[in-house]
Amino acid sequence: MADSDVARWAASGAMALTGRPDGPPLVTPAGVVNAAVSTAQSVATATGRFGTVVHLDGPALLGERAALAGMERQGSVSVGGAARFERAADGWIVLNLPRHDDIAALPALLEADIDPQDWCGVSERIALRSAADLVDRGRLLGVAIARPDERRRVDGPGRVLLDGPARSVNVRPLVIDLTSLWAGPLAGSILAAAGARVIKIEGRNRPDGARLGPASFFDLMNSGKEMLALDLRDRADVRLLQRLIGAADLVIEGSRPRAMEQIGIEPAQVVTDAATSWLSITGHGRVEAPERVGFGDDAAVAGGIWVEEPDGPLFVADAVADPLTGLVAGALGAELLAADRAALVETPLSQVAAWARRPNVTAPVRATPDRRWHVVAPEGVVAVSPPSARMARRRAAPLDAHGPALREEFA
Repeated sequence: MADSDVARWAASGAMALTGRPDGPPLVTPAGVVNAAVSTAQSVATATGRFGTVVHLDGPALLGERAALAGMERQGSVSVGGAARFERAADGWIVLNLPRHDDIAALPALLEADIDPQDWCGVSERIALRSAADLVDRGRLLGVAIARPDERRRVDGPGRVLLDGPARSVNVRPLVIDLTSLWAGPLAGSILAAAGARVIKIEGRNRPDGARLGPASFFDLMNSGKEMLALDLRDRADVRLLQRLIGAADLVIEGSRPRAMEQIGIEPAQVVTDAATSWLSITGHGRVEAPERVGFGDDAAVAGGIWVEEPDGPLFVADAVADPLTGLVAGALGAELLAADRAALVETPLSQVAAWARRPNVTAPVRATPDRRWHVVAPEGVVAVSPPSARMARRRAAPLDAHGPALREEFA
């Protein structure tokens, strides 16, 4: 008998991260593993078309960061601690504040002279505002806020925005990775494992924020990549970036569209003129919400991946839209590298979540005297496993480790 959704969910580590800290792990969102399993299969098929087949345990990826960082479920607060459900005047919202600037923006968001560290005061102010107004204010201020189920069921996790000209399929394709944190770097790591040459580009004064987290997680997402740091306020560095993009087979990019526009790079033009494919990872879509910020926890809720409980809503796993989107982007990136035509493709976090969402699942959960949890699956009683992680084969290179050589190569 093939493993059921319940058994795969229990074994993935994601179930252990879902639920209240003082209660049992939850079975309810177990159907999400279907998307992780099917996308991992797509990764294996697509990577085999241009290089080494990459085999991944899709469901296990959902808990990797938590495993390496020692995180646990926190219920209505995200596993990472930066996002939380709050009650607005007319319903729930998710407010995600992973950066210092986000916290500093709370007085402007709430249009009140409040102490951003006074969370009781912040909650009281949120309760006076409508959810839609808060989401609109968040969009203007660059703060990640979402309402549950904003994005309804979609046909797929990504879409082609532009079909480009014919391109050569290279034996060892060049990928420029302009992403940070989790989803984009995971996609880049998949392509590197398949045999692509991946150059990760970071801001010289604003490197990937994941470098501040567990080194083992950053290594897992970025080992095997060449590292280049650029100052995009410097014209010479912008020209170098343009040369790299022009030489690439694929660009993976995870910023809002205006970030590229400000330095004179237009993805559609790159696809058309250079026959370089472009894979865009945004919070909510390049077209629908180009200026809106989104991260894995809030975008997952916007796409419908959350748990509704009588005592209030709960998060599912750890920033679940991030690893799901990383898997999807890895598969799409591999397809683009194997294709004989360039294209501009997007895979927004909230769209991936809406696609991955499945109907709720029910099954009894039992605790042993030592507080180990088991779930009754169709196959029998299955232990709820803690999250686990792969280990990187080697350390990721330091910031700008390959800068001198790359500057000389692409001079």
